[in-house]
Amino acid sequence: MANNKRFKLILVLGMITAIGPFSIDMYLPAFANIAEHMNTTVAHVSLSLSSFFIGISFGQFIYGPLLDRFGRKKPLYVGLCIYMLTSAACVFAQSADMLIVMRFLQALGSCAGMVAARAMIRDLFSVKDNAKVLSKLMLVIAVSPIIAPTLGGFVTSAFGWQSVFVILTIMAVIILLAVHYFLPETQKPDPSYSLKPRAIIKGYRAVLKEPQFYTYAFAGAAAAAGLYAYIAGSPTVFLELFKVSEKEYGLIFALIAGGLITASQINSLLLKKYNSEQIIPVALFIQCLAGIGFFAWSLLGDISLFGTISLLLLYLSCQGFIFPNSSALSMAPFTKNAGSASALMGGVQMAIGAFTSVLVSYFSNGTSLPMAAVMASCAITSFLILQVGTKIIRYKASKTLVEEECVDMIGNS
Repeated sequence: MANNKRFKLILVLGMITAIGPFSIDMYLPAFANIAEHMNTTVAHVSLSLSSFFIGISFGQFIYGPLLDRFGRKKPLYVGLCIYMLTSAACVFAQSADMLIVMRFLQALGSCAGMVAARAMIRDLFSVKDNAKVLSKLMLVIAVSPIIAPTLGGFVTSAFGWQSVFVILTIMAVIILLAVHYFLPETQKPDPSYSLKPRAIIKGYRAVLKEPQFYTYAFAGAAAAAGLYAYIAGSPTVFLELFKVSEKEYGLIFALIAGGLITASQINSLLLKKYNSEQIIPVALFIQCLAGIGFFAWSLLGDISLFGTISLLLLYLSCQGFIFPNSSALSMAPFTKNAGSASALMGGVQMAIGAFTSVLVSYFSNGTSLPMAAVMASCAITSFLILQVGTKIIRYKASKTLVEEECVDMIGNS
């Protein structure tokens, strides 16, 4: 594949993947403005964020079978059109309840891109190249939490909260055109693929039975949950515990996001010499050490701002190695069910991430301990899943090899 074509392809795949996270981060600075306009509380408006998380988790399970049945682009077009229309509807929302419903539907549209991107990468690239492309995708995705809140805050203060959703609508139109002109269809429609509930459940069950999938998908999801715990707990830790200003908090957020971006690009270079199976355990082990260190220091109660930033930077930079490699390996065994595998992986990741966010918020006590405890638990859980899962994968591989040798011996006798 020519470099120019490959660049355009990765850019468009990054855009359709990042549209969901961008939609989350961009309107956060507008909460107070929305609450004032709708004559309600910020807490009521924040339910629109919860509805978005529910929609983006649930919706992925819908698109998986559709992508396997109708090809990759048709369901993607449908999802982007839903996203575009509901983004426009949010502009005219007159109540928090209407915004909550529209945000749920907006999430159902946005998650089509997340599922389709992973499936298309699996269609187009080998496992090693798959991980490299996902590392490049991290560059686009990780920029979202840096740009989106800043842009959202600026346009809200200058033009009002509705301008956020006007921009998201325009973005959807641009992405829709980019998909049409620059993204090839990577999977032909499969008329034999049944969309009956029993067949869909059977398809998901077949994906879950694959040891390589459940090992790397769940290990990756547990590790990613640490990132969600950080997002949920960092405002309390930095703004309340360490009393940093909102501007300083933004700079800290950008620094840590920059570490994640840098790590993902280093991962792309490491893949020239090492494979994904070698990189993941090292990254998870380092993440465990950082998580345990952060928890122990928080438990002692005298953790400093510099120490917190340093440990979080180390912990979350590991995600730049874990995400692309775990995603590539979990998708590797599938061709026919790649859409369902992508949906299951994404849905599990979002569901576990949402659960850890709730845990951090529920146990919040004005210290770094709840966030540190959840982040350490996520890293340890991920590492244990990997250790047990890889043993199962090796056992299954050796058993298959023995069975094949027995068949050969019988055939030759």
